[in-house]
Amino acid sequence: MNDVTITHIGGPTTLLELDGVRLLVDPTFDAPGRRYPFGWGTSSRKTAGPALSVEDLGRLDGILLTHDQHADNLDDAGRALLPSAPVVVTTVKAGRRLGATGLAPWRSTRIEGVEVTATPSRHGPAWSLPIVGPTTGFALRPPHAETVVWISGDTVLFPALHEVPNRFDVDIAILHLGKVQFGLTGPARFTMTGEDAAALCERIRPRRIVPVHYEGWSHFHEGREQIDAAFPRGALTWLVPGIQTALT
Repeated sequence: MNDVTITHIGGPTTLLELDGVRLLVDPTFDAPGRRYPFGWGTSSRKTAGPALSVEDLGRLDGILLTHDQHADNLDDAGRALLPSAPVVVTTVKAGRRLGATGLAPWRSTRIEGVEVTATPSRHGPAWSLPIVGPTTGFALRPPHAETVVWISGDTVLFPALHEVPNRFDVDIAILHLGKVQFGLTGPARFTMTGEDAAALCERIRPRRIVPVHYEGWSHFHEGREQIDAAFPRGALTWLVPGIQTALT
């Protein structure tokens, strides 16, 4: 795959450039310090701000939104940005709420020639879905490419993820991690741990593994040290927020 760069802005928010097509993932640009509700009486405080401002973004060809119901993936400033994008691609339910393009798992659309396919995602235990709501991942294939960039979205490790390597040759895996937990829901986890991600990558076998969304909020319970320890040394590509990194 040629000409792929990523800029980590904070949390799940990244700016991807694939052969010149510029896609923003999960826009979050609020300042840190505020506490946001997450349902069932749970909440989380944002502890770090974005490395870039909205004004720093430049041209956008589209926004990929893994879900719209949680402020750590779409906050007030990010929501205000949505109307400025030529296209927003998200879950079916969020698409209805936002007037955006909603994709069910394995359905596809195109943004400036880049094929965008929704992939399965489950943001917690099965019993939590009525409250947590639907989420999605994305597989991105530039024109003429045989491989994809895969964004996991906020998900736990569950059987449907194992279908990803059956359908795609994943070159770059961008994984939402952090072991999200809340006191009110006890040991239940709402995103993958480092060990979960390592087990998944044993099946997917991407060339590059890029962790995101593991810090900057009080609901994360695993950071870089724990994630790094779950993988062979040097297996992960760690991003410096605000700095564009070439993944080719």
